[in-house]
Amino acid sequence: MSKMKIELLAKDLNREGGVYCPSPLADMKLWNSHPRVFLNVTRTGHAKCAYCGTEYALKAGEQVGAHH
Repeated sequence: MSKMKIELLAKDLNREGGVYCPSPLADMKLWNSHPRVFLNVTRTGHAKCAYCGTEYALKAGEQVGAHH
């Protein structure tokens, strides 16, 4: 699987402040995917999947609001 870099908007993050990989945002197909893993993006602004190497990063200037 080739490495990809996915630029995220704040609205792309789930309630926990991250995304799951594989992700439909990366146009990953079910037949060539790996186990689902949670990647926390809000902590550092980016995260990399250990399985496929896909990188997820907040778009420059994106603000993540506080969750209750």
